[in-house]
Amino acid sequence: MGTMPPANSGLFQLQYPQSLGVYDDYAGAQKAVDFLSDNEFPVKEVLIVGTELKQVERVTGRLTWSRVLMAGAASGAWFGLFIGLLLSIFADGSSVLATILGGLLFGVLFGVISAAFGYGATRGQRDFSSVQKVVATKYEVLVEHKHLAAGQALLATIPGRPVDL
Repeated sequence: MGTMPPANSGLFQLQYPQSLGVYDDYAGAQKAVDFLSDNEFPVKEVLIVGTELKQVERVTGRLTWSRVLMAGAASGAWFGLFIGLLLSIFADGSSVLATILGGLLFGVLFGVISAAFGYGATRGQRDFSSVQKVVATKYEVLVEHKHLAAGQALLATIPGRPVDL
């Protein structure tokens, strides 16, 4: 196996990129590149670029004090359990359980307090939970300029391609 090139080596760049096509979804762009690959096209000279980015936020629920404190307790419990297990390595046999439980309780307390401060600081201006994602609305297939004509000719023969009127 070869080694990975450095991140700044131009892996995500072409010298003189030209557009082979713009697709409404990633699957369409992927199908085009797969077709090129199946037909011995030099796909190492191809980029799929997501364009027209938009941020999508999915609201997952309403935040209340009880939900915030419960979530803080849960995340704190995991952190405290980890710390307790880590510290129990250095404890003698009789205090291992006490060390783990102490870490767990400390974690719950820390999680509840930090969640309460964080939620209290918002003063009700964001009373909902959500997840965010940046997505592309178009996908452009770019190719090095010297392969443009060959790529266009191949893509013109792709099965299921709509006939231009």
